Amino acid sequence: MPDQLLQFDRHFFYFINHDLGNAFFDWIMPYMRNPRFWIPLYVFIIGFCIYKFKRTGVIIVLMLAASAGVADFTSASIIKPAIKRLRPCNDPIVSQTDVERIPCGSGYSFPSTHAADHFAMAAFLSLVFSKRWRWIWPLTMIWAGIICFAQVYVGVHYPIDVTGGALYGLLVGFALALLFKKLQPKF
Repeated sequence: MPDQLLQFDRHFFYFINHDLGNAFFDWIMPYMRNPRFWIPLYVFIIGFCIYKFKRTGVIIVLMLAASAGVADFTSASIIKPAIKRLRPCNDPIVSQTDVERIPCGSGYSFPSTHAADHFAMAAFLSLVFSKRWRWIWPLTMIWAGIICFAQVYVGVHYPIDVTGGALYGLLVGFALALLFKKLQPKF
């Protein structure tokens, strides 16, 4: 990574991790980045799709799961090991000032798999349902964006990690949504 970009990333990380620190964020951001916190939302999406769209809803749910699964597997098992970027909490320079709000965790940092997974789901849902509900696009992007912000705030990812994960997730989500539209052209 070019030095200027690395310095910008570290400074932006410090701004989010340190300068934006407050008691409310310290309390809520660990929840926002935890996939278990969102289980009620996932259950609602599954139930709603199956109830409202029957057989097509089952296909939507399966393809939504595939979008998260593809983004998760490829980012965590292929891209991260190839790039080998240290997490901020493991970076010898950044770890000296990093405010760890959750345990650091193992593994590499780029791209953020949380960002890839959630932006893949957000992109998929947005493209599938955008003709029916125009408000779905901003809502899903805000949801995925909060998760990305939380990853940086708690100290486990750099801003470029979540940006790269988000862009990759968008690509995966769009691809699976286009496949869905090809399989279900009347939806």
